Amino acid sequence: MFSILSKTPNVLRHVCVSSNLSNISSPSSSTHIYYSTTSTTKRRKMAVLSAEERQQDLQPLLNEGWSVVENRDAIFKKFTFKDFNEAFGFMTRVGLKADKMDHHPEWFNVYNRVDITLSTHDCGGLSQKDVKLAKFIESVAK
Repeated sequence: MFSILSKTPNVLRHVCVSSNLSNISSPSSSTHIYYSTTSTTKRRKMAVLSAEERQQDLQPLLNEGWSVVENRDAIFKKFTFKDFNEAFGFMTRVGLKADKMDHHPEWFNVYNRVDITLSTHDCGGLSQKDVKLAKFIESVAK
C-alpha cells in the first residue's frame, strides 16, 4: 500500500492504492483505489509590516500620494479620472487583481472619483498584501 498526496489550488487530494503484491501477476489480483478530497481554503495569517518594511516599502507609496489613515493602520488615496467610464475601468482592473489576490480594498466611487483605503483585516493593519495591491493600483492609475 502506498499514498500519494497532490496539492492543487485550494484542494488537497489524498489517493491510496492498495495491491495484493503476492498475486500481482495474476489477472485476479486486486487493486483498490481510495480517493478523498479535503478543502484547504484556510488562509494564512498575514504579518503586520515591520518598521523596516514600512520605511522600505511604504515610504515610496507615501511619496506617490498615499497617506496614512489617522487612528488606524491603513493607507488611503483619492484618484480622479476624466469621467465615470475611466473611473469604472480603473475599478474593474483593480477589482480583478484584488480578487486574484484575495485582498479586497475599501473603496468609494462617485462619478470620476475613486477613494481607496487599504488595510489587511486578517492581521489588523498594513501587510505586504497592501503594499503589493497599492503598487498595482499605481501602475494602472497612470
